[in-house]
Amino acid sequence: MPDVKIALQLYTVRDQMEKDLAGTLKKVKEIGYDYVEPAGYYGKTAEEFKALLEEAGLTAVSTHFGIENLENDLEGSIAFHKTVGITYIAIPWMDRAKAPGGDKWEETRPKIEKFAKALKEQGMQLLYHNHDFEYELVDGRPALDLLFEAIPDLWPEFDTCWVKYAGFDPVAYVSEYKGKVPVVHLKDFVGHKSNSPAYALIDKDGKAVGGDSGEPKAFAFRPLGQGVQNIPAIIRAGIASGTEYFVVEQDDSYGDSIAAAKASREYLKSIGY
Repeated sequence: MPDVKIALQLYTVRDQMEKDLAGTLKKVKEIGYDYVEPAGYYGKTAEEFKALLEEAGLTAVSTHFGIENLENDLEGSIAFHKTVGITYIAIPWMDRAKAPGGDKWEETRPKIEKFAKALKEQGMQLLYHNHDFEYELVDGRPALDLLFEAIPDLWPEFDTCWVKYAGFDPVAYVSEYKGKVPVVHLKDFVGHKSNSPAYALIDKDGKAVGGDSGEPKAFAFRPLGQGVQNIPAIIRAGIASGTEYFVVEQDDSYGDSIAAAKASREYLKSIGY
């Protein structure tokens, strides 16, 4: 069995993080995670956040970090994450207008190229985390594919929930980008795509913006193994494609987020990971 590293996207337990940052990190470790992916730092300095991780026995391997932060202070952003020990910086989303086919694409492309090059020079890697709207077709092809084709130094962080939600095969996508998928998001759900918003988006400070306040009727997030995703097949494809970290994420737990994160971890253990 290959060494599969499982991380938790801390956005999953953001409600608990806001109440007790240090205590929640310790709980994350207790329920079986050794690695985490932050989505915001709750006003802590890099040194403070690193110390909290070390106290909990956790390692941050990647992060969700808004493109606006990179635009505002690229040098400082790199220094911050190097101090925390993070290798992979993922843009969690960007306005559809900034992607291929959008009005702001031509001005956005050189910025992303600059960010990716600067990170690479520091031994780091810039990733892009998709939702479903990047799968809108541009000249017959998904905008997401055109994004990675136009900027080879930008690699995907596939959110396998939104890949499937958009009508595509997560296993095929992870396999297609072999060698460029160091981090893959594992996320399960039930239901189907509808006109009601299925998710919130993360702002520059890691706060959730938008999305439904209650459980959507046509769609709902679930712990791994309780939804429609073929998680074992996704993991096998990731292993074959060189994935280093599989990140568990559940955007909404509709209740106890720690219990949901634990259920996902227990499921992965039950299938050998």
